[in-house]
Amino acid sequence: MSGAIEASRTAQDHAYGPGTPLVLLGQKWIPRDRKCVASARRFVRDIALDWAATGDTVETVELLTSEVVTNALTHGAVAQPATSVRITVGRDGGLMTVDVYDSCVAIPEPRYADFGATSGRGLAIVECLSRKWGWTLHPYGKSVWFQLAAWIPESTQTAETPEVAGSTGTTTT
Repeated sequence: MSGAIEASRTAQDHAYGPGTPLVLLGQKWIPRDRKCVASARRFVRDIALDWAATGDTVETVELLTSEVVTNALTHGAVAQPATSVRITVGRDGGLMTVDVYDSCVAIPEPRYADFGATSGRGLAIVECLSRKWGWTLHPYGKSVWFQLAAWIPESTQTAETPEVAGSTGTTTT
């Protein structure tokens, strides 16, 4: 429960709209079908590779996206099978933000799985591996989001540090 409380506190720090520095790198809609989780993983992997994310970002963004998309498909508005799930990937300086939108307004709560359980660890994994995570309620559902340190911020780059691909011209005001 403390993870859900912390996530709700951090949600207020995560805002989209005019004046936010987030640059949209891509978005994808998938049908409410668990077979499409692999498609969501490929989508975020391709973005991380195309934008030259550093370190183990590619593998981590794939894993965390898989967990959050699976939760959206498993727990989000299951009574509405015709709805879709939307995945967006954005960049805010050195941070990659992945948002997974579904039409359910239930607030996500991390569960603490028993030792032998085969499910129930998704949000705990997201909490452990992400820089920050949370949820945001919208008029037609919610989004669960996480952030990863994916690029070296331009302000900390030195002459010896190669420039991150795609880092010029990506700021918005």
